[in-house]
Amino acid sequence: MANKKQDLGADELSECVQDFYQNLSDRLMSHFKGSSESVERVMDQVEKYIMTRLYKSVFCPETTDDENKDLATQHRIRALHWVTIEMLCVSMDEEIPEVSDNVVKAITGQFLACITQCSKHIFSAIKITKKEPASADDFLPALIYVVLKANPPRLQSNIQYITRFCNPSRLMTGEDGYYFTNLCCAVAFIEKLDAQSLNLSTEEFERYMSGQASPRRPTDEGGWPLEAGATPQDPGATGTTAATMNPVLAQLHHNLELLSGLSARQDRLTEAARALQEELVSWEEGVRREVQDILERYPLEVRPPPTSAIDTENAESDRLPPPLTPQVFAG
Repeated sequence: MANKKQDLGADELSECVQDFYQNLSDRLMSHFKGSSESVERVMDQVEKYIMTRLYKSVFCPETTDDENKDLATQHRIRALHWVTIEMLCVSMDEEIPEVSDNVVKAITGQFLACITQCSKHIFSAIKITKKEPASADDFLPALIYVVLKANPPRLQSNIQYITRFCNPSRLMTGEDGYYFTNLCCAVAFIEKLDAQSLNLSTEEFERYMSGQASPRRPTDEGGWPLEAGATPQDPGATGTTAATMNPVLAQLHHNLELLSGLSARQDRLTEAARALQEELVSWEEGVRREVQDILERYPLEVRPPPTSAIDTENAESDRLPPPLTPQVFAG
């Protein structure tokens, strides 16, 4: 049976998993006697287990064109990098620091790993801007803007994986299902986005898409976007103010500050190392001079060792008998 399951395509495997969810849910409803909360808790744990175990085997399978869709979507989003927040009529003011922080968190966070958390950052940014709770009409344009700026990898593969193997009751109801549905709508909008969607002429849209032009704001002498209503001559039109207007510029500004700090620290370490090297050379020269002075003041004299006879150290040599005299006997 296991071998037959491995031969099935992604859609057939999805049907098997969905049937399993439905059958298990029906049995749990009978077991818990209609307690939907208990059934939901069990089903959540079962779903996590199944999706974790199936991930390596069925995520972006070769039998589908998920990978080609990923590349097409990623290329499409890169081509739309010029889309501004004003073009999408997003109800967020990125000049407000708290709004900018929430947008940066939504863009730079693990977008697909926690769609719900990213969506809450978006709702928070809209609420701060409007000073009232955000509506569904406000949320979708903001989500489209965040997807365009984040360009999460394997977007289509993740959407298809969740659609095929997630518990359908969870996708159709609840907070998670609402955010996932809006994400699917945002991706569909991006795929079909045209000049009319952004209130642009066809010529402007084509020039932006081809890279021949870019809807940039007026800039100061340093090339930084100016604050709304400012001119290049205004003293307040600085790069620091511009960095708070766009989450990407804010992140870039933050990274530049970190790099500047690291560069200064490296300069201090290099200077300290150079000073230490000079001290070691000076110390070595000082030791060499001191040793030379001592050698000149107290020159070494190498004296030959004293010579002595073999029996010199023998104090009793005077008491020894004389040596024997050889005698010759006649034959």
